[in-house]
Parts: sequence; C-alpha cells; structure tokens
Amino acid sequence: MISWTDDAALLATRPFGETSVIIEVFSEEHGRHAGVVRGGTSRKVAPLLQPGAQLSVTWKARLDQHLGSFTVEPIRSRAAAAMGDRLSLAGLNAVCGLLTMVLPEREAHAPLYDRTMGLLDLLGQTDIWPLAYLRWEQALLEEMGFGMDLSACAVRGVNEDLAFVSPKSGKAVSRDAAGEWADRLLALPPVLAGKGDATPGEIVKALATTGYFIENRLIKSLGDRPMPAARARLLDAIGRYST
Repeated sequence: MISWTDDAALLATRPFGETSVIIEVFSEEHGRHAGVVRGGTSRKVAPLLQPGAQLSVTWKARLDQHLGSFTVEPIRSRAAAAMGDRLSLAGLNAVCGLLTMVLPEREAHAPLYDRTMGLLDLLGQTDIWPLAYLRWEQALLEEMGFGMDLSACAVRGVNEDLAFVSPKSGKAVSRDAAGEWADRLLALPPVLAGKGDATPGEIVKALATTGYFIENRLIKSLGDRPMPAARARLLDAIGRYST
C-alpha cells in the first residue's frame, strides 16, 4: 500500500457512485492529484469539499498508477469569503478552473502552490485582490514556462517607453520600435510591469495580455480546449467593480 499526507487546496469535485466523490486537489508536494473520497456526499463530509478549501489530505492506493482514495481533514474553509461578493466568487472559480486545466498531473509546483494559497487567503479583500490575481497569472505563466520578459525592448534593448508585448516572444517592445506593427502587438499597461496605478481598468487591460498567453500558448500546448469560462466572468466582475 502506498500512502502520503500533504496540505492541499481543493480544485474540483465530481460524483462517483451513490455516496462517494472524486476530488482533484493542488497539493504542496504532490501537485495536482485526484482520488476518491468515500462518503463524500454525506452531511459530515460534503461541507468540507468546497472549492478553495485548504485541507490535509491522505492519499492511499495499492499501486502508484491507481486512482486511489483520499481521507480529508479541514484546515481552512474559504466558502464564506468566496460567497461574500461577486468578485470573490468569480475569482475563486477562475483560479480553480485554470489550475484544474493547466497543471500537470502529479507534478509538484511548490512556488506556485505557495502563491496560490496566498492569493486565496486574500479572497474578500476586493481593494487588493484584482492586483494580486494579476500577479498570480504572471506567476502561473512563469511556472509553466510561458513567462513574459518585460525588462527591456526586444528590438532596441532600451527600457524606456515600453508600451507593447510581442505575442510571439512574450518580450516588451517600445512605442518607437513598434512603429507600424503596433496594431499587431499586445498592450503593456504599466501595472503589468509593476509600475503605475493599479486601477481596475488598468488591471483588466493587463489581464487581456496575460490571458492571450494563457489561452494561445499555455492552454493550446495542452490540446484544443477553450479558456475556462470562469475567467471571463472574473474580468467582467473586475470591470464592474471599477464603475
């Protein structure tokens, strides 16, 4: 029998038989991992299995390649914070949806795990959460090998008046170097490079650029799948929050 115990965030659940569920978690040392929770539909266990919940999970299986089973103990519930407002609920669903889609199965990503836990802990703090989410998407791209280089212009090497991002290379391009190619480049709002005002409007512009790389580079590298719909709802919620 193989067994391990780890801290994890719950990403998704789906029914399995009459009384059990299969859960997917993002664990600190074992990455995205699935397993069966026996009795997961019971009144005692079901309330623990909410998206974003931080759990102590113990996984057991006869062989490593088997689906295996989980026993869970609660560490922190984030349901109340997520249900408190539209932005928080949309944000939680976007995070869980993206991680479920793009994380390699059973591959540890400890730095991203730590950043994800920090982001989820900020749910409900609507003044700072959109910027924290933007930084999280940038970290997700970096961790998955699709990070952007916004330090200097890819064409001229300068680090002034950087206004665009190349959709091919992910590198910054200055306004002057862009020239007639500007309409083929992605926007580089100052907030994306860690500068300027982090207004909701500017954050939405920055998320349009990170979203391009998530959808057209990261997700397409995994097959022909659409961006999780929850992310579009999040951008709409951030936009509404600015009005």
